Amino acid sequence: MSETVVRVDNLRKTYRGGLEALRGVSFDIRRGETFALLGPNGAGKSTVIEILEGYRDRTSGDVRVLGVDPHRGGLDWKARLGIVLQNTGEAPTATVRELLAHFASFYPRPRDVDETMAAVGLVDKAKVSVRKLSGGQRRRVDVALGIIGRPELLFLDEPTTGFDPEVRRHFWDLIRSLQREGTTILLTTHYLDEAAELAERAAIVVGGLMASVGRIDDLGGPEARVPLVRWREDGVVREERTQDPGAVVAALHARLGEPDRLEVVRPSLEDVYLSFLGAEARRTTAAGGVA
Repeated sequence: MSETVVRVDNLRKTYRGGLEALRGVSFDIRRGETFALLGPNGAGKSTVIEILEGYRDRTSGDVRVLGVDPHRGGLDWKARLGIVLQNTGEAPTATVRELLAHFASFYPRPRDVDETMAAVGLVDKAKVSVRKLSGGQRRRVDVALGIIGRPELLFLDEPTTGFDPEVRRHFWDLIRSLQREGTTILLTTHYLDEAAELAERAAIVVGGLMASVGRIDDLGGPEARVPLVRWREDGVVREERTQDPGAVVAALHARLGEPDRLEVVRPSLEDVYLSFLGAEARRTTAAGGVA
């Protein structure tokens, strides 16, 4: 078994006024893996991350990050973490090299500044003020600041929000380079293709509860992955879920010849994810809430 870097057991958080942000979330992250935490806005993802980073107290449950309770983590423990926030605020006037050198001085064994700039593709921007960089280049600076201390665990919170498709792809290459170095990564993202591309495992959090956790291809269980055969007959779109789509297609051909608009759909991560959101909306509506 691989070493467990993050362990979350029955994590609960209730805010003043009785709002239950987390209602018993459990998962673990093994050393060297990339784990995606998925869910809509308000699902509780940010609360989980803030508790893991030591910025927010939990109501109950057991949490261990690098073997330490985040509530009691000291400076030595924090130096083992890298954090890339979704929004880092106003860009400083310092150059890229100056900013990285300043942050490197906070850590006991930081990466070499030039090595870090090379890792994020900013060597040619070393003497440029961070304020003058493009959005994608600033995001690379954010990642450089997150990895300058050689973190054992890197938190990436919505790292590519606002990126155009080409810049996102370049960013993925950067994350893959960190993966090859053995960095453990906890990723939150609204881009399901990003999670499927980068993460080995994921958890879907909906309404403060863990809807599903496991390998990307196994989320939702076997029933969620049953293929769907869809066709048009007598002007009506028909569909059938089946473990043997080939047999259904063969039967349709025997009965109809060439079925109109025939397609076989194999549920993607997005399909599974949306099914959980739909179930939560129906539950909320049934309970008298707002879907």
